[in-house]
Parts: sequence; C-alpha cells; structure tokens
Amino acid sequence: MKYRLDRIYTRRGDAGSTSISDGSMLSKDSTRITALGMVDELNCVIGLLVSNLDVEDELIPILRDLQNRLFDVGGEVATPQMQLVLAEDTEKLESYCDLLNEKLPPLKEFILPGGSVSASHAHHARSVCRRAERSLVSLSKESSVRRDLLKYINRLSDLLFIIARVLARKNNSYEVLWEGRHKNT
Repeated sequence: MKYRLDRIYTRRGDAGSTSISDGSMLSKDSTRITALGMVDELNCVIGLLVSNLDVEDELIPILRDLQNRLFDVGGEVATPQMQLVLAEDTEKLESYCDLLNEKLPPLKEFILPGGSVSASHAHHARSVCRRAERSLVSLSKESSVRRDLLKYINRLSDLLFIIARVLARKNNSYEVLWEGRHKNT
C-alpha cells in the first residue's frame, strides 16, 4: 500500500472540497465525488448483505470479489487515467449470473423486494448499484468514463438481482410477487 493513514482527519475538507488521487481539489458535490460516494455506498450495502449471511454461504466469496472490484471501480473514478476494470471482470460477472440463474425457475412475474432479510439487502444493493450507474453516466457527460466501467456496473446490478432471487428462495423463504391492478384474472 502506497500511503498509510496515521491520522484520519486532515481538516483540508472542512470548506467543502476534497482532493482526488492526482492532487486536484474538487467540490464535495461534484459529479466525480458523487460517483465515488455512490460506489462506496454500494460497497457498504454489499458488506451489510455479507454480514447477514451464514458464514458458510456459497455467495460470500462472490460478494467479497464484488467488493474488491468495487474498490477498483472507485480507483478508476478517482484516477481517470487508470484502467482498473477490465472486460474480463464483466465476463466474470456474466459467468456468475449464468451459474446462479440456471438454478432458478424462469421469471414470469415482477418481483418485489423482500422474501427474507438477506434478499431484501440484495435488492437494496441492486437499487444502490443502479444509482451508482446513473451517477457514472452523469460523469460520462462531462468527463471520459470507459465503456468497460459502465458495462461492469450495469452487469453488476443484474447479478445483484439474481443474488436477491437466490437468497429469497433459501431456507424456506420465497420471492414476493407483484400483484398489479392490471393483471389478468
């Protein structure tokens, strides 16, 4: 690790700005810092999900891998000239999707968040992921954001949806189906 934080507070951000990896100062409400915050929030929500799973759950290694890659996403957002998220990272997400989805019944209804605490946490992570994706799209309108990064975060929300479905069906739980007013009877 290049830097060691001996002291967490620096007082440099007290006036509403913060520095990124190249040393430049940005407003804490800038598009780039907002995107970084969304990615950090997503990582926290996934950590909450992991902490609510049984320590033997087969999803934990996948979720820990996601958390590590999200640090790479954040690193790339903070250091635009770096390329930390690769095409093979998205391919890995797709393989996780395929592996987990093949064990699920076909999706014929819309699903509401719920079914179990862990499934609800996964749905929360999915919605935060979509928000992080929107913030990266906003950033891409004012600065270069690599397509591989956008593809990764988009595929990650798909995987989190599948993980929510898997968790909703564990331990005799169930998926909560939408009962819309316009449904055919």
